[in-house]
Amino acid sequence: MSTVIGAYVDLMKLRVVELLLVSTLPAMVLATKGLPSFSLAVATIVAGTFAAGSANAFNMVIESDIDKLMERTAKRPIVTGVISKTNAAIFAAIIGVISLLMFWFLTTPLATLLSLIAIVFYVVVYTIALKRRTSQNIVWGGAAGCMPVFIGWAAVTNSLSMTALAFFMVIFFWTPPHFWALAIKYKEDYSAAGIPMLPVVATKARVHKEMWFYTIMMIVCSIWLIISAGLPLWSMVVTVLLGLVFARELLALKEGAENYSETASKIFQWSITYLSLFSVILVAAQLSA
Repeated sequence: MSTVIGAYVDLMKLRVVELLLVSTLPAMVLATKGLPSFSLAVATIVAGTFAAGSANAFNMVIESDIDKLMERTAKRPIVTGVISKTNAAIFAAIIGVISLLMFWFLTTPLATLLSLIAIVFYVVVYTIALKRRTSQNIVWGGAAGCMPVFIGWAAVTNSLSMTALAFFMVIFFWTPPHFWALAIKYKEDYSAAGIPMLPVVATKARVHKEMWFYTIMMIVCSIWLIISAGLPLWSMVVTVLLGLVFARELLALKEGAENYSETASKIFQWSITYLSLFSVILVAAQLSA
């Protein structure tokens, strides 16, 4: 029984969900200009976890044929047969509905609508339409991972703003270098599954160039966010320094570099640390403003 329960939890990819929630709470703090109510924060985070878990579970159902071809995903519950595709789809639908009901009754109509859009976008646009067809899949499909910013903001205000847009764009530009670093590490996996991730189909020079572009734009949008939210000057300084550290890590990833895959793995890990620290900065800055 515990094995089956654990398998259903695995369908939700909670480690990925953690990253999404890192942007939800800061968005709520910025929207409130202080701490949101405890009940609203819990409702939004729990509902957001179910929404993201639903999208991830649907993703595993749709991609079970290619998951078995990749070493990284070969032990997922549908591939191993612990859970059938039908049961996984039912589970995904149930927690998706629970998520939307929680958003509707405990937050706001706009947060509910945005959550529905996020689920549909991830499943239909990214997983079905883009992932197997274009090397820019994560660029546009990754927009689904930016939606928790809008959802967190809307849960507080039932509206959006330029500050919310700035935060959305930070995550939008953060996503490609974050994910491409992972794709470099698992290049052979993606190639075997026929998924045209950029590191699979492009030269190292092009991948490096595009990662630089998105990293620079991420830093620019981070500055825009600090200004738009009216946060203290110290947060601007720390944010720029944090961005420069990210850029320094990227410098090591160049064609012909030794330990290319290991360097990409370090960038992937640092990108997670970067987003977590940036979120802490936003919360601290807003609470001290």
